Amino acid sequence: MQKILYTDFISTEELINDLMEQKEVKKAITRSNLYKFWARVAGAKFAQKSKPYSMLAGGIMVIACETPIVAQELLLKKTQLLVKFKPYLDSLNIKLTDLRFDAKKWSTD
Repeated sequence: MQKILYTDFISTEELINDLMEQKEVKKAITRSNLYKFWARVAGAKFAQKSKPYSMLAGGIMVIACETPIVAQELLLKKTQLLVKFKPYLDSLNIKLTDLRFDAKKWSTD
């Protein structure tokens, strides 16, 4: 019986470094970090009734809203929200040009 040597393993650190070099992974992590700031930007009242849903081309963030009323209220505050997002965008080096609010995207999951 031949003895098998397991010496060509990739360390966890190497694996993580390889993943972090992939453009898609970097993009996903950066967006995830940006989504975490929504509660601070929107405030407690709106953080419970809305959440980031996705990013579209051109730096447009889609926000899922619990009701059309919440979407309308957030739409009226859009300029203020973009200003509040600015420090987070600068630190993450992300371009955000617009916010879209959509009640159809809401799910309770």
